[in-house]
Amino acid sequence: MPVNAFINKPAPPSDADVAVALGPAKAAWDQFLADLAEELGVDVHEWKCHLPKWGWALRVKRKARTIVWLSPCGSGFNVAFILGDKAVRAARQSTLPKRIVAALDAAPKYPEGTGLRLHVKSTRAVGALKKLAAIKLAN
Repeated sequence: MPVNAFINKPAPPSDADVAVALGPAKAAWDQFLADLAEELGVDVHEWKCHLPKWGWALRVKRKARTIVWLSPCGSGFNVAFILGDKAVRAARQSTLPKRIVAALDAAPKYPEGTGLRLHVKSTRAVGALKKLAAIKLAN
């Protein structure tokens, strides 16, 4: 996975900082966030930095429930979902691309769920990411 573009930064990034870090992947970032808000009601955004060495990440929520984490990188952005057992089963039975199901099968298991991490470079991935968000919301 590419590293976070905002490691050791003292303050959350501005929209301009994010645009520079993402480059051409900014279109995918914007489309994903807009579609989450419009189609799924996932519209709360909160920048978090748990440790400076990890960098800043955007926590995207519906009300108080975290749905996905987005981390800007130099070549795109990393997406992280924590999926419970029911959501993992639903994802495996869905029409998600094989590469995402393979990543899910290889994802680490934590007490709070399975940690699926993906790297996004273009808008082609947005449809699959929305399916994952919908699966998380439903389960």
